[in-house]
Amino acid sequence: MGSMWVMLILMFVIMYFLIIRPQSKTRKEQAARVASLEKGDRIITIGGLHGVVHQVGKSTVTIKLSEGVFVPFEKEAVRSVTKVGKGNKKDDHSEE
Repeated sequence: MGSMWVMLILMFVIMYFLIIRPQSKTRKEQAARVASLEKGDRIITIGGLHGVVHQVGKSTVTIKLSEGVFVPFEKEAVRSVTKVGKGNKKDDHSEE
């Protein structure tokens, strides 16, 4: 009976490190992406739209898709960000 409890606890610990911990890390990375958005950043949304940040609001971001085409999105819809002028990708999730 005692070894059964040990196995149950061991399974929970393994599940924590394989599932729960990586998910919380991903949520923190997403929150950092959202918090760092600035006008002029190039982004890709979770829907695959590529654009340039035109305006950042409290919970939304307006992106410029092409000349004269501006579309508002929720900040959580941003998948990856490329900071303008730095030439490097801040975050890239192309393998999702």
